[in-house]
Amino acid sequence: METKQEAPKALLDVNGIEVIYNHVILVLRGVSLVVPEGKIVALLGANGAGKTTTLRAISNLLKSERGDVTKGNIHYKGERIDSLTPADLVRRGVIQVMEGRHCFGHLSIEENLLTGAYTRTDSKGEIAASLDMVYQYFPRLKQRRASQAGYTSGGEQQMAAIGRALMADPKMILLDEPSMGLAPQIVEEIFEIVRDLNTREGVSFLLAEQNTNIALRYADYGYILESGRVMMDGRADELANNEDVKEFYLGIESGDRKSFRDTKFYRRRKRWLA
Repeated sequence: METKQEAPKALLDVNGIEVIYNHVILVLRGVSLVVPEGKIVALLGANGAGKTTTLRAISNLLKSERGDVTKGNIHYKGERIDSLTPADLVRRGVIQVMEGRHCFGHLSIEENLLTGAYTRTDSKGEIAASLDMVYQYFPRLKQRRASQAGYTSGGEQQMAAIGRALMADPKMILLDEPSMGLAPQIVEEIFEIVRDLNTREGVSFLLAEQNTNIALRYADYGYILESGRVMMDGRADELANNEDVKEFYLGIESGDRKSFRDTKFYRRRKRWLA
């Protein structure tokens, strides 16, 4: 008798959130998504679609930009978290890697990494073990550990930002635009490391990414945002093979369409909204 395989538990559950900036600008319109435990979920869309705002709503970093979640709720491990502080979320294992890397330029790579362990209360030996783990995943950082972060390459700074998040012993990492401004070879290397961290260390990822092609190759599931709404979602392989996604996000036209101008965008958009 065959046993039915249980679906992974929802680690993060975002339910119908609405975000307004400066009390007037509506940015997110009823966004819902789920990140199952132990999975990589991609949040896709063009610049300005609402990806970064969604991540900041989850990590409760909107207040610094005069933003508020005005509707909906967010649960992590079954606990409602939208009223918690960013520090509380870090202690619970939810870490955001900001867009643009944001390393401390005047500190060395190793000093940057160690700042990620600031909230930990375990022993120095356990923190040293975490640092060794980071260097195993990012051997380039070990080579550059004494270098001032501000004088390292963009790829090395991105690796340092992810490594710093790992030093906080995360259960979930919110990764914002990891490919931005990096050479394709470096982007591939970083996504390979993300997959290794997911499979070997059990870290779940919600990553916001404009590079739909590479994101769908490494993710398990994807959500496509447009103008603050989820227009489409599904398994990563299904989205990668969807004709609409191919055309609008991967730049691949179907055989019977001569150009993007020939596409009935309004009808397609209406179908997504239905």
